Amino acid sequence: MAGPVRTSPIAGTWYPGDSASIAAEVEECLAGVGGVPPPGRLVALISPHAGLRYSGPVAAHAYALLRGRAGLTAVLVGPSHRMAFDGVAVAARGAFETPLGRVPIDEEIAARLVAYDGGIVDEMRPHRDEHSLEMQLPFLQHVVPEVRIVPVLMGSQERRETELLARALVGALEGCDALLIASSDLSHYRPAPEANALDAKVVDDVRRLDPEGLMDRLERFHGHACGGGPMVAVMKAARGRGADRATILKYGDSGDVAEGDKSHVVGYLAAALTTDRV
Repeated sequence: MAGPVRTSPIAGTWYPGDSASIAAEVEECLAGVGGVPPPGRLVALISPHAGLRYSGPVAAHAYALLRGRAGLTAVLVGPSHRMAFDGVAVAARGAFETPLGRVPIDEEIAARLVAYDGGIVDEMRPHRDEHSLEMQLPFLQHVVPEVRIVPVLMGSQERRETELLARALVGALEGCDALLIASSDLSHYRPAPEANALDAKVVDDVRRLDPEGLMDRLERFHGHACGGGPMVAVMKAARGRGADRATILKYGDSGDVAEGDKSHVVGYLAAALTTDRV
């Protein structure tokens, strides 16, 4: 495969280090998903990015919707935890590698995105040690083996950055059959009752498909979601691509699986943005 290969810095810690164990854990998470899928055509997903043991049971509710897809380009939008920068960094060439194999980057769509504005650059460095996008891959590779990705990291997550990226996504994806995926956890390390109350406000913004309301909330209080900017950008872009309905698939927190420890939890959300348009 031509182009640079970004190897995993977290396989074996954040999720299992061999393909058989990954498949078994992902299937165990997917087995817990029930209910009826939301109506309409899927435009975007929101999914968490903690260790598979913790957020996997919530993320599975999003990725179960992709069962049976023969192929897919997934545009993954997440926050940069380990490198500070302004603007948007796209890994525009090559592949990401996990124990499940190499996931090729959709270089045509990535190039369109980079060409849209000078604030969006082809830059691999922020991606090398970042987990927010890689934590989507165990599910994507297992459920859609022929998946291609466009990895996108946001730096400051300021309002101007979310607006720029939303416009760029709508423009770059025009005429393309691609799925947007926002990667975000919610509140961090608060007692469960406090965390759940904070998270309920974000969940309600998503349910109402109200990225403007969510952006206002994030500017007032930065502890609502580590990937709030990606959520806002993807919600706006999804609306620009026809989404008119948001369905909350699952909410939970790390205390649901961490030996019942509810003293300091991280919140997780899975949601689907859909449209009735063909």
